[in-house]
Amino acid sequence: MASVPKVIQKLIEAFERLPGIGPKTAQRLTYYLLQAPKEESQALASAATDLKEKTVVCEICFNIAEDVNCWICSDSSRDKTIIAVVEDPLDVLALEKTNFKGLYHVLNGSISPMENIGPEELKIRQILPRIKAGEVKEVILATNPTMEGEATAMYIDRLIAPLGIKVTRIARGLPVGGDLEYADETTLRRSMEGRKEY
Repeated sequence: MASVPKVIQKLIEAFERLPGIGPKTAQRLTYYLLQAPKEESQALASAATDLKEKTVVCEICFNIAEDVNCWICSDSSRDKTIIAVVEDPLDVLALEKTNFKGLYHVLNGSISPMENIGPEELKIRQILPRIKAGEVKEVILATNPTMEGEATAMYIDRLIAPLGIKVTRIARGLPVGGDLEYADETTLRRSMEGRKEY
């Protein structure tokens, strides 16, 4: 491979460390910025710096925020009786697209013994004061349908069960537009178990 200037190689390697960015995409992004107006590169650098300097973690739900509380926790029109427990802030964005109007609790991960992540490393127990305050009527466990997500959901269910509030789990099964013949056995079984009256 031809040698490239160190400054270019350094940026390519920086892009490659980002999730979902492979070597070819990293090269394309780097060479795009090389050809782009200087202001575009400066705007990207400024936005990346601002991301670290001007964001905090919400003191209530642990979502990303610009102030002490995120925009969702600060919104008085939200349904304060329902909390959806999610693994990370991207899950909040996904659920917001469904017009969910409740509140959130962001765990910042899931229980994963293989990666030495136990309940203590997550924001699990921090939901208890919110529930004990008395306004919450339902907790929706919206963790991913992975082994880690399921383990996390079961742990939280056992933690919350003695408090006597409703605990639900998001439905799992076939995606819209999916074909039965390509679905795995576990997905099909969960689809059958979670069926509803038509």
